[in-house]
Amino acid sequence: MNTTEIQTSLNIGVDVGKANLDIALHPSGQFYSIPNSEAHIRRFVKILKNYDIERIVVEATGRHEHALVQACNQAGLPIIVVNPTSVRRYAQAIGVLAKTDRIDAQVIAKYAATLKPEFRPIPDKTSQKIRDLLARRAQLLEMSTMEKNRLQIMPRPLHRSIKSLLRMLQSQIETITRQIEQEVAKVDHWRTKMDIMTSVPGVGKVLAYTFLSELPELGSLNRKEIAALVGVAPINRDSGKLNGKRRIRGGRPRVRTVMFMAMLSSIQCNPVFKRFYERLKAQGKIPKVAVVACMRKMIVVLNTMVKNQEPWRENMA
Repeated sequence: MNTTEIQTSLNIGVDVGKANLDIALHPSGQFYSIPNSEAHIRRFVKILKNYDIERIVVEATGRHEHALVQACNQAGLPIIVVNPTSVRRYAQAIGVLAKTDRIDAQVIAKYAATLKPEFRPIPDKTSQKIRDLLARRAQLLEMSTMEKNRLQIMPRPLHRSIKSLLRMLQSQIETITRQIEQEVAKVDHWRTKMDIMTSVPGVGKVLAYTFLSELPELGSLNRKEIAALVGVAPINRDSGKLNGKRRIRGGRPRVRTVMFMAMLSSIQCNPVFKRFYERLKAQGKIPKVAVVACMRKMIVVLNTMVKNQEPWRENMA
């Protein structure tokens, strides 16, 4: 790149592939393709630092974008990870139906310039490590559940094999749980957050770890913002005289899934949430709607507790 070529602020779109990164610069129209390797990314990031960049946008691919995101974040470049569905809907809205790596990168760059997605904290290496460990723990739990189900239906001669695998899976789950605890113990403010969150009856370590790694904004937003960010704020569906049902949507599904399972326990062991849940059911709310309302109440309370650095008290909710 020649740094004299561009005088205006750039919005950069990156189409992430396993092997390559396809990079489009808007509004200059420049396009680059580099290998998706740490060495090539480091060299490219050094070049990008010479430019006036408004934002760099990449789609969440699961893992292939991590090296680029971490490199840009460490270099102080304004990088944002967005939901691929949002970009695809934008492409459809502007009439882009063709799909190639180059076109995708250009669409992402235009999306960045037009919709200006908001900046969110990029997880540091420790947060990312905990996130990966939690994901692996969930995978092992899922495999364990599958094997337990097989134990109920497979013939007895195969039980020995299934039980052997179950013991191995349990050992792996315990090992990874210890690793998560060790990582959290390394960070003082995380230990403080853990103590605050787990003071709430029904909030276990797994849910607290999920908040630490997946919801770093906890404690820094207002009640409406944190509920919307998690995806437990009901969205209106009204038009004219039609009053549609309000439904939750968007947000962070992994946080919401773990919260839902935790709330099933909380409404049994936490008298505050139990009373709230029973009151909603008495008002005619179906159980799932009542549970989601309890989740919204929980995340609002936790947000206030973390913000004020206060442990749980029943009169908070």
